[in-house]
Amino acid sequence: MGPAGVPRKRIAARYAAAARRSGRVTLAAGAAFYLFLYGFGETTAATYALFAAVSMAGLSRIPGTGRQRAAVLARLVPVCWLLVAVGTYLAVRTWTAVAGMLVIGFALAFVAAGGPRAAGAAPGLQLLYILPSFPPYDPGSLDERLIGTTAGLLLLILAEAYLFPDPPTVPYRELAARAADTAQACVRELAAPPWRLSAQCAADAAAAISSLRPMNVAEADRPAGPGVHERALSQTGLSARTLLARLVRLPAPPGGAGPAEPGRKILEAVRRTAAESAECLRGATPATGAREGLARARAGLVASHPEPAAAGAGAGARAGAPAIPGPPEPVAVLRWYAGLIEAADAALAMSTAAAISVRGRAAAPDPPPMRFWYARMRAPRLWWMRLEGHAGRRSVFFQNAVRISLALAAARMVAGLDTLPHGFWATLAALTLTRTTVRETGTTVRLALTGTLAGALLAAVLLAAVGTDTTVYAIALAPVMLLTFTLGPVKGVGWAQAMFTVTIALVFAQLAPATWQLAELRLLDVLIGSVIGAVFGLLAWPRGAHEELQRSAAVLMRGAAEIVVATTAAVAGGGVREVQPAVPGHRSLRHSLILAESAFAQYQSEPEGSYGRRGHAGQPGGAGRSGPAPEPDWQATVMAGHHTLWGADRLMEPPQPGPAPVTVPPLGPDAAEAVTRLGDRVAGRMLLVSAALDPGGDTPAAPVALRDPAFDGFAARPEGAPRLYYMTVFWLDSLITDLEHIAGTARN
Repeated sequence: MGPAGVPRKRIAARYAAAARRSGRVTLAAGAAFYLFLYGFGETTAATYALFAAVSMAGLSRIPGTGRQRAAVLARLVPVCWLLVAVGTYLAVRTWTAVAGMLVIGFALAFVAAGGPRAAGAAPGLQLLYILPSFPPYDPGSLDERLIGTTAGLLLLILAEAYLFPDPPTVPYRELAARAADTAQACVRELAAPPWRLSAQCAADAAAAISSLRPMNVAEADRPAGPGVHERALSQTGLSARTLLARLVRLPAPPGGAGPAEPGRKILEAVRRTAAESAECLRGATPATGAREGLARARAGLVASHPEPAAAGAGAGARAGAPAIPGPPEPVAVLRWYAGLIEAADAALAMSTAAAISVRGRAAAPDPPPMRFWYARMRAPRLWWMRLEGHAGRRSVFFQNAVRISLALAAARMVAGLDTLPHGFWATLAALTLTRTTVRETGTTVRLALTGTLAGALLAAVLLAAVGTDTTVYAIALAPVMLLTFTLGPVKGVGWAQAMFTVTIALVFAQLAPATWQLAELRLLDVLIGSVIGAVFGLLAWPRGAHEELQRSAAVLMRGAAEIVVATTAAVAGGGVREVQPAVPGHRSLRHSLILAESAFAQYQSEPEGSYGRRGHAGQPGGAGRSGPAPEPDWQATVMAGHHTLWGADRLMEPPQPGPAPVTVPPLGPDAAEAVTRLGDRVAGRMLLVSAALDPGGDTPAAPVALRDPAFDGFAARPEGAPRLYYMTVFWLDSLITDLEHIAGTARN
């Protein structure tokens, strides 16, 4: 098949998906509308039944299968009742309606921080609150409004659950299980001659890593919610990606004779743990034998000393630690073991997170390590922490909520003060046409006005020609709705506004006698709502996520630098290490990660032309684009933050299972000085990358060389250095590699 066949397939798939959604909306909304209007003569109930279905399926984009969407809608029914009731009572006065629009509009937009399903449902919930906020101001008709809303939602739930099912997608849990299978295959090759990965296995590992990146996962399958299961599943994917990356980087054991006995035990334990994780993710009864065996093997290797017994009795030895007989091991061997320990740690994290994602709090470690801080928390607290983390002007969710709530409140004020006919349409236009960047909003408004003008002309001709014959409108409504919700999502906002204008005209012409002037009012309202949306798009964070992504990534790198310095200082100092060490900056770095991830997610959804985005060499559109410099790899920036946190947690946890504190003597003068110097050097490079990610007037536009060929600190073997030293050095070296990926200078 030629290259032109791929776009045709994608377009056909988009039309098919839109047609299925349109069929469900049309059947649910049309059936409820006709039932109440022509069966019972209830115009109010008919209006709310139609708009309930249209809002939650036509305007909302709740991801997932039909059954998943139906379950979400069923949980949202009481919320819809509340919004209709509150909107009905607040609408009687303009100032209460405006205040309600400001507060409730912000709350409904801000709840998008809770994940894709909350974000997808938010626009429809906004519409259900907007609808009763306009005339007729009749709290006495609340029962009819609630009956109509309930009927429309129930028919929609049934349609979503049973009609026109979407093709199945691969769940994230299965993607993670496949990545664990790939890790097994990699370990098998590493444990057999020639003790390295084949090109095919390395390519399979890269493909598995790519399949777990959020941008390559269907929105419905992304574990982005704040709950325990979602957080654990997300961490399972991140740990699987880290494990595969560590296995790909792991070289053949020095000497060509294969791994020694401790290395073979670790590799076999990693393989068994990966197999156990895959079985757990696929629904088998979660087991812990392989994970516990790997934990013991890893702890034994960490606690052992690389020096022979006589040399290991000095200042750098642990009390009671087993000695390895024979001559001192070369640096290459020690670094190989350090890489093996990192791979084992990633496998342990993947296994633990997989068990938590399946069993929830019942599988949480006791006491939980820092990396699983969420495992024993209940859903309300985790939701509160998610919303609290975004409750600030640096969060893109907060910015979007402020922008849309101000636009809605302004539209409601204009409609109330000027007694704008059908002011509902103006507020709806402000809701649907306001975008996260001013340039995208301007483009959207131009297309929307053009489409609305075309739709208004067609509706005016139809209304003038047919007059008051509601039979024609009733017959035409269903096919026009079907076209509206099929063509709009595929062909863009212009088509959507044109077709929706005709649909609205057909609906209101059946509710009350209408003339061609109804189309004129529709155009006027959309114009007013568009202007309001454009004004607030210009005033409130007009550059969208771009600036926040730069800033949050720079803050993330500065926080990572602080963690590196604090961790290497703690490793150099030794002493008592608790199960949950208090290395400064962990919480602030996690918060920076949250902001960076949300900004990156929005950044990917915004058109490239809206702020002059430049691609980077590692992603589509980067190599051939013109511009002063390639765009940084933002995904690598986020992963560098995760690797910093995980490495710090790993190095500060006790080297063997159990809650008892472990006394770790200092590394020795030479090793302590070396690891401190390396930590300072890596932290300095992180600060340079931070300055390049969000450059000011007096900072360089790009970082200096991240690796200094004249500096051999990563290859040094200080006197009295235990395995903890080489684990720390390997971690710091991997962070430098992450920084190279960010800057686009990674070595092949």
